[in-house]
Amino acid sequence: MKTRILTLFLIFVVHCPAHADKKPLVQQVLSFELTVDNMDKSVDFYTNVLGFEKLFDIIESGTPFQELTNLPYVQMRKVQLKLGEEYLVLVEYLNPTGDVIPVDSRSNDQWFQHLAIVVKDMNQAYQILVKNKVVPISTGPQTLPKWNKKAAGIEAFYFKDPDGHPLEIIHFPSDKGARKWHKATNKLFLGIDHTAIVVANTERSLEFYQELLGFKVEGKSFNYGREQENLSGVLSARVRITSLRAEKGPGIELLEYVHPQTGRPPPPPNSKPNDLWYAQITVLAEDIVNTFEELQQEEFDLISTDLISIPKKEGHYNEEFVAQDPDGHAILFKGHRSADRPPFSKPRRSYSR
Repeated sequence: MKTRILTLFLIFVVHCPAHADKKPLVQQVLSFELTVDNMDKSVDFYTNVLGFEKLFDIIESGTPFQELTNLPYVQMRKVQLKLGEEYLVLVEYLNPTGDVIPVDSRSNDQWFQHLAIVVKDMNQAYQILVKNKVVPISTGPQTLPKWNKKAAGIEAFYFKDPDGHPLEIIHFPSDKGARKWHKATNKLFLGIDHTAIVVANTERSLEFYQELLGFKVEGKSFNYGREQENLSGVLSARVRITSLRAEKGPGIELLEYVHPQTGRPPPPPNSKPNDLWYAQITVLAEDIVNTFEELQQEEFDLISTDLISIPKKEGHYNEEFVAQDPDGHAILFKGHRSADRPPFSKPRRSYSR
């Protein structure tokens, strides 16, 4: 009996996640960020076509932002937009400028990252996109089939914004999606449900997002067939999908293309935040120093030169840094600090990129 109890205990220990008893490093997904070429053109598209509201328009420059982006003499124009309860930040790099998105980008390339914008009515939203001559990725709106119980009835359509960033409009049937997407409203475009990122290996990504950062798995599905091919523009697509969420905010969806495995790896190591394919997930870390040190310990790549103190109004400031997940997708970690707490003072180290 003792041997059996010991065996069961060992099995439990082996299968119990290493970070199961830890408080999540990330408490909330705050916003998403896209690098754009022409701010006025992009703002016009997101506000007048997709229904976003413009909140602020600022210029950022100086040493803290050089260190945060690891770009010399950086000057950025930032516009924050809001749709429903979610936020999108557009960034135009006035100096230095970066590279454009490859014209042959595909949905299974590992730099692929889209925003899923929830709509009340798919046909009405699609007609608005057609009227505004968006570049489609999908052949048209797709309704996922009944056999796929986890996703059955979901309608979706992929397209591109003026810079070539992939976007998705999505409509949830009554038995799927968050409760807020089914509230009565006269608005057509409702908010951002999640961002979807292509990953090479789901288990490796879960070690990062679930085990290390503390995201929870919300759902899983395996999508294939004519509808998935027409949606993604990838022939014979077979996609393993894992949905993740922090305690608050929109989700992160992992897309692993089991077939075809022809997607290209992330952009070169010298890829920078001012390149137009750059997209960033902004998250809140309650203990920003501990989060920074844990990612350093696990040897994840940093874009920032270190943990950066950025002054805010009324004597407060943020501690921020940008790191990359196992597939090179960028995450901006933010932590709030008040004036009575000293800034992070660890000796700075230089990261070659």
